[in-house]
Amino acid sequence: MSIMSNAIVRLAVDLAIHDGKLGEFERIAQTMSAGSQSEPGTLAYAWYLSADRKRCRLVETYTDANAAYAHLTGPVIRELVPQLLQTSKVTGFEVYGDPGPKAREMLAGFGAEIFQPWHGFSR
Repeated sequence: MSIMSNAIVRLAVDLAIHDGKLGEFERIAQTMSAGSQSEPGTLAYAWYLSADRKRCRLVETYTDANAAYAHLTGPVIRELVPQLLQTSKVTGFEVYGDPGPKAREMLAGFGAEIFQPWHGFSR
């Protein structure tokens, strides 16, 4: 048993898609993915849709706290999240890793629960 030593930060956001809004939700999600792909330090930005197509989980992975903070303060969040929230509702938000003090404060404002590294390994 050892403490995880890497700096990777992961976010998992659960969303409930409003009835009749899946098409618009999908368009916004695609735009968010394209914008996030060009951000330095973004390792993954993956959307997972439930079988009934009513719930979605977004899993984001960043190289470190600085990359996560850059994303949280960047145009994808500022411009597209308000649009996404017209088509869905956040039902859960978890952060894995240390997002740093500035991001931690922002994430707490979004209702995120932060899980600090404890045991395990990552490759």
